Amino acid sequence: MIYVFLATGFEDIEAIAPVDIMRRASIEVRTVSITGEHTVMSAHGVSIVADMLLCDVDFQQAQMLVLPGGLPGATNLDACQPLTEAIVRHHEAGGAIAAICAAPLVFGHLGLLKGHRATCYPGVEPELKDAICTSAIVERDGNIITGKGPAAAFEFGYTIVDYLLGEGTSLSLRKGMIYEELTK
Repeated sequence: MIYVFLATGFEDIEAIAPVDIMRRASIEVRTVSITGEHTVMSAHGVSIVADMLLCDVDFQQAQMLVLPGGLPGATNLDACQPLTEAIVRHHEAGGAIAAICAAPLVFGHLGLLKGHRATCYPGVEPELKDAICTSAIVERDGNIITGKGPAAAFEFGYTIVDYLLGEGTSLSLRKGMIYEELTK
């Protein structure tokens, strides 16, 4: 199971595009509200109804934990102690984690990026404690995937699919979604 965590102020496209791409790849993914309510307001005023609440997540079933960015979404995720504690346990057990835009700051604050290549929204780099910061659209270093920002949402989703299902698996999705025409 893949869990995508939504906090008030999440970046719309960074949550929805990867979820859409993973579901097209038949990956079991659930959106999770950390607010205590199923409906979560995005950074741009769009209300999204999450599949479940944080208190209902079975972290033992998690393959990957995904954090969309946006502000104040990323800082709200960072302030959610039950979530950050679960991220640390999941990562220490060898589980995969992914974050995009400002959300890699959560991993940075937890010390999970030490010695790993990571990317983030420009200006967030100081929060990525001991990471090897790059300007790549998406970085995959071991079981950690990070994305740069809203424009990276599709590539971030495709990278997650390739990580979970095998390198190159996303090629048919890219073609079917006409994404390959953007990269010509």
